[in-house]
Amino acid sequence: MRHWALAVAGLAVLAADGGALAADAKKKLPYYASITASRARMRTGPDKTYPASWLYQRADLPVRVIATFKQWRKVEDPDGTQGWMLAALLSERRTGLVRAAQPVDMRERPSAGARLAWRAAPGVVGRLSECGNGWCRLDVKGQAGFVEVASLWGVDPVESLP
Repeated sequence: MRHWALAVAGLAVLAADGGALAADAKKKLPYYASITASRARMRTGPDKTYPASWLYQRADLPVRVIATFKQWRKVEDPDGTQGWMLAALLSERRTGLVRAAQPVDMRERPSAGARLAWRAAPGVVGRLSECGNGWCRLDVKGQAGFVEVASLWGVDPVESLP
C-alpha cells in the first residue's frame, strides 16, 4: 500500500510540474526570469546532448526568456549571450543586475530627491519589486532601496511590478 501511495504522489508531482511547464511555455515572449541554481549550464540547443556553452555560477542572475521548446528555455543573459537552459533551472522570481558604470544610489522612496539608503556597485544582483514610473525597489540581501530602472538589467523601462 505504501509503494502505491508513493507512486501516486510521484505522479501528482510530475503532473504539477508538467502543468507549471505548460503554463510557463504559454507566457508572452520575451519575459524575464532568474537562474535558481548555483550552477546552471547554458547549451547550444534544447537538449542535454548539445554542448554546454556557458556555466553560470550565480543564482538569481536575471535572464530574458526569448523562446521555449518543451522543458527548455532559450535565454539571453545581461551580456547578450543566448542559449538554452532547462526550465527547472529558472524561476519567475524577478531580479535585476546593476548595469551602471558607477555605483548607483538606492533611495528610501522612488524619487531622486529621497534620502539615500545605500549604494549598489556595478554587477550587483538583487530582487526586484514595486516597479513603476522608472523606479524599482532593489533588495540586495536585506539592504533595500529604490533604484532608477535605467541603471538595471532585468526590467523593462515601462514595466510595473507589484
